[in-house]
Amino acid sequence: MKFIDIFLNGEGGLFKPKTLTPAQKLVLRFVVVSLVYYFFALFEGMIMRVFQVDPSFMPAEQYFGILTAHPLVGIFGSTYSLVFGAFLFLVPFLMKKPLWSIKLGNWTFILITAGTMVFWLAGFLTEYAPLYTLYWPLPADFTQFDPLGGAIFITGIAIVMVGTVFFVINIFKTISYTPEGWEKQPSKALLASALGLDAFTNLFKKKEKQKEHLISLPVAAVARGTVDVALNAGIILFTGVLILVYMVSYLMGIDLKHTAIDALLYKNWFWWGLDLIADGLVLIFVAGTWYLLAMLITGKKLFMQNIARAALLVELVVSWTVWSHHLMSDQAQPGILKILSGELVTAFELITQGLAFFITLVTLWSARPLKMTNPLKFLLGGLLGFGLAVPAGIMQADIGLNRILHNTQWIIGPHVHVAVLVGLTMTLYSAVYILFPIVTNGAKLYSQKLANVHFWCHLVGGIGMGAFMGMAGLHGMLRRTIYYNGEFNLYMVLAALSGCLLFIAFLAFFYNIVMSLGLNGVLQIFTPSKLDAKNTVPAES
Repeated sequence: MKFIDIFLNGEGGLFKPKTLTPAQKLVLRFVVVSLVYYFFALFEGMIMRVFQVDPSFMPAEQYFGILTAHPLVGIFGSTYSLVFGAFLFLVPFLMKKPLWSIKLGNWTFILITAGTMVFWLAGFLTEYAPLYTLYWPLPADFTQFDPLGGAIFITGIAIVMVGTVFFVINIFKTISYTPEGWEKQPSKALLASALGLDAFTNLFKKKEKQKEHLISLPVAAVARGTVDVALNAGIILFTGVLILVYMVSYLMGIDLKHTAIDALLYKNWFWWGLDLIADGLVLIFVAGTWYLLAMLITGKKLFMQNIARAALLVELVVSWTVWSHHLMSDQAQPGILKILSGELVTAFELITQGLAFFITLVTLWSARPLKMTNPLKFLLGGLLGFGLAVPAGIMQADIGLNRILHNTQWIIGPHVHVAVLVGLTMTLYSAVYILFPIVTNGAKLYSQKLANVHFWCHLVGGIGMGAFMGMAGLHGMLRRTIYYNGEFNLYMVLAALSGCLLFIAFLAFFYNIVMSLGLNGVLQIFTPSKLDAKNTVPAES
């Protein structure tokens, strides 16, 4: 009976959904949907792991359809949901004022949730599988895939991008607006501080002459990452509409096959936009999250704050100029772009991210001894993930090594999967654990043992999967390629076992959250809040 009571009402019945503010309910909705889509991506990932060991497991067309949707469900459905939800809560929380528009925040949630489901269903039902040719040079060969499935798929992506635009508007309006009844706030100065325009000037002034920053460092990081998110949303939305024109025209009997679109220009445009996800959402957002977590965990100011602010602005500019490392094996790509953008500027990211790594660790070190709490453990795990994945990416950004590593399992193993699963995801889990009592008004975590299982299984599983995929890549295993003779089965079996650890970690975390909130509590998150009219934020704890 006690178990049933906890399952329905949460640990100790401490979670009271009726007392939550709209902002708290909004972030919890994002978290729940993020976990659901993470399960989608994880489950499909395990299906693909089995297929790579035994290609008779399912039809190849279905495998490639899953392979197409898998990363996008992980990025948009899971990561975007968790990151956007957290930042729509944290920006007003840290600035101690209400979110500009709860309604717009809810529309962001609805559009990202619905859009992800639309493109996932398109891949699942129609086996739409353009794979790497998501950015195929137009015009496309529609004999390779179903244009109707493609039209539905791209529509889903477009819906997600509209929700992303709403997020961008909400963040910048929250930073700059003056709530009703408040003294007029300097909106232009707030935006300037958020974008870091005052960071460099302070570097060259004596301490007593330095201007006080109007925006805290974590909010500044969110603002700068959001600039890249805005650019990405515009580019992907435009590209999606362009692709949609070709698909709809073909369905209407109009073949645009001979319409002139420069393939090389198109690929550079596409990769410039897509790379902004990695360098805006991942590198800048993650650096800002590290800084916030380090300050919350230690209760101390961040080490070298002005340097950190300036580095975030440098990273923002750098993120606009590194796309060419995706095209280093493209023979048509100009050599000057391969060297400047692909190699030199990309290598600079090792400095900016390394600086964020160093500042975070020194801040933690200065507050020792620290208790090894869940937020601290997962923060250290996230740091380790990027400590492994960023150098792996820099290695790829060498023209010589790129010829060996390009299009192999190395790319998506040690670089992509370790960066996303270990670096990004563990950082976000750290934020979830530290925000959990804040957004639930003090609800208690159901089981620390489950939290420990979550940590170790996720860390070992994520690093293990990346390592074994990387080993296969170094031995010549290509990505998006089916091997029927089992020549790489040893590595793929070990990668699948590592994936099982990730699956166990997710189940432990999901069960822990549900038991902490209670099933009734989870369901009530999706009901309107009685405090909607107040649009309040919780008091800082």
